[in-house]
Formats: sequence, C-alpha cells, structure tokens
Amino acid sequence: MTVFHAAAGETPPADAVSPRDSTAEAPTSIARLNATIRDFVAQWGTVWVEGEITSWNLRAGNVFARLKDTRSDAQISIRIWSSVRARIPADLAVGDHVVAAVKADYFVKAGDFSFAVSAMKHVGLGDQLERLERLRAQLRQEGLFDPARKKPLPFLPHLIGLITGENSDAEKDVHRNAELRWPQVQFRTVHAAVQGDRCVPETLAALKRLDADPDVDVIIIARGGGDPQTLLGFSDERLVRAVAAATTPVVSAIGHENDHPLLDDVADLRASTPTDAAKRVVPDVGEQRALVAQLRARATTRVSQRVAHDIAQLEQLRSRPVLRDPDPLIERRAQEVWLLSARSRDTLGRTIDTASRRTAELRASLRALSPAATLARGYAIAHRDDGRIVRDAADAPAGTGLTVTVDRGSLRAVSEGEIEESAEAASASAGGADARR
Repeated sequence: MTVFHAAAGETPPADAVSPRDSTAEAPTSIARLNATIRDFVAQWGTVWVEGEITSWNLRAGNVFARLKDTRSDAQISIRIWSSVRARIPADLAVGDHVVAAVKADYFVKAGDFSFAVSAMKHVGLGDQLERLERLRAQLRQEGLFDPARKKPLPFLPHLIGLITGENSDAEKDVHRNAELRWPQVQFRTVHAAVQGDRCVPETLAALKRLDADPDVDVIIIARGGGDPQTLLGFSDERLVRAVAAATTPVVSAIGHENDHPLLDDVADLRASTPTDAAKRVVPDVGEQRALVAQLRARATTRVSQRVAHDIAQLEQLRSRPVLRDPDPLIERRAQEVWLLSARSRDTLGRTIDTASRRTAELRASLRALSPAATLARGYAIAHRDDGRIVRDAADAPAGTGLTVTVDRGSLRAVSEGEIEESAEAASASAGGADARR
C-alpha cells in the first residue's frame, strides 16, 4: 500500500491514517480499514468447528455453503475450493452434521467475511435429517410413496385449489404461468403460513377445506425456496398423512429442484418449483389448439382417402361382367335350382315308396300276430266277470258267469262245470301238453 505523508498543518491522506487513529477530521480509507481487518483475522489461524450444513451450492467446482450451530441459530459462511473438495467426503449434503477446519478469510475488495475450509468430515446425520430419514423409511414401508396409490391429475381442471403464503412470489408465479397457458383457469386460494410454528396447522386446515370442496379438481401446495430448516413443516408427519388421505389430487411445489421434503414423496405429483406446478397442472391453450388443428387435418385427410378408395372400389365392382350383365348368371343359377329341385322330388318319391312298402309289410305282420286274426279262425276267448281269462276248466266251476268273445261280438254264458273227457281225449290232451313242453 502506498502511504502519503502530509506536510505540517495539512490533513493527512486517508491511506496514511490508521483506523484506530481516525477522526472526523482525519478519516481512514476503506482500503486501509479492510486491510487492517484482513491482517487481524489472518492471525487467528485454523479453527475446528462443529455444525450442521444448511446450504450447499456448487459453482465452477467450488462450494459455497453455510454451517449452523447445533444448539443455536448462529451461522457462518464457508468456502470449499476445488482443491479441497477432492480431500473431503463426496457425499456431504444439506442436513449433515460435520466438523470442519476453517480459517477466517476476509476479502478486502468486496468486504466479505467468510471461512475457508481445509478439512471436513461427518459427525453423523443432523438430528433433524436423521428423524426425517427414519420417518421417510417408515412411510415408504407403509406404502404411502407407492406410485400405484397416486391419483391422476385432471386434463383440464375447472377450479384449482392453491395453498401458499399471502402475497408470496410462489402465489404470483402459479397464477401468472397458469393464466398464460390457459386464460380461463380459475383459482380458489387459501393463504397459510409456509414456515414456523403456524405452518403445519394452517396448511392442514387449508387442505381440509379445499379437499371438502366438490368444485376443486386439484390442489397445489406451493412455497418458494429457502433454507432447509424453513421447509421442515412440509416434512411433518401429520401433513404428510393428511395429503395421502386426501381424495383430491395434490401437487407438491415446495422450494427449488434440490429441495426434497417428505411432501414431495407422498403427493400425487411433485413439481420442482411453483412455476413448474402451474405448467404441469394446466395445459397450454396454444399447444391444444395446434393439436386440434393437426387432428382435424389428419381426420380430413383420412376421410378423403377413404371416400376416394371406396369410390374406386365401387367403380371396379361396376366394371365387372357379372354386374354389367347379371342375366346370364341368374339364368345359369335358375337352371341349377331346377335340376336340384327335380333331383329332390325324385329322391323324395323313392323314399316315400320304400316307406309305403315297409309300412304295408309291417301292417301285414301285425295283422297276422293280432288276436283278432285268431278269433277270425273260429276261436273264442272266455272272460270271467272279474275280467280274468279262463285258461283252465277248473277256473270256471258250475254257475260261474262268463263273457265269451268271438270274431264278431261277445255273448254271455254260465258254466255248468268241467266236462269229463274220454280216455282217448285225455291221452291226446296229455300228449299235446307234453309236446308243448
């Protein structure tokens, strides 16, 4: 640093005045002040600190992050140069509980104060992150993250329920992007605290109100980015289970792309930002009009092609000889029908003749076996009054009434008992019986 010495009685240049010697009449320069601060903090050397990573941003190979005290809200800014990143764990992330070797680093030009990290290692997951990971594992085991249980979003919601902070950038982003995509879209917005102790109860009340509204087709829960601690309300178990039980599809639009509260896992759709939520919930009217025009053009082309094809088919059919002069075909078919009819009549006549002859033969056989034929030859059948046929003379003792049936009619008779036969007749009768045996 160039130092100018003032002549006697003159005000010394600002660079020549030490900060501890500065006065209103002889102020020091900002460069001299920053250089003094730099030289002072450079004497501190390396210090080991314990804390929780609350932000982690990678830029051009270097990391710009913040560490928070584990017992208070005190925080420091840290810088990890690319040469140091190769020596520390590669899985460091927001929420990790770490110890780090830091050295105070004051940038004279910008007046920024931060700490350069020369070493860092895990102490274990931060208490909050550890609890969240246990809850995440429990909810996953219960199936609350299963894609099969997630409800599909309507193609064009008539009314969108929005839960967000009052006058927040998230609310403006959702409204602006949704209305740009579909000007007629309507919202029913319920404001709620999006961080702090009021976040969970107010969000639960807003969710219950919108879920009970039959006009609401989809619900968006939106909040802008922030420190992971400010997003803890959206990993609360009560809110997560309420979203899982909602009958209306729920879209989670919390923070930025790298923010990942439990609400993202259980919601029916996870949007990376509030703007992304508006784009994914509402279709683009320009795209839909172009799609309709494209479909109309395709339908017109297909119908025209089909009509032209059918006309060509009809012309081809009309040009065929059978359609140009169908009479020969009809006459040929008529001749075939006549021949088939004649053949059918002939076959049917022969079948009837054969059946008639067979019927006559059966009639003759039946007539020969009929009892009437026997009666016609002079035989008679004697019945007792009780209907029994007399087969033995002993069955009709003297005085028994009989009905005698002959070939033509029947007559009444009274038995006078069995007639005794002569010896020759009895012998002949016995011989006949033996022959029958």
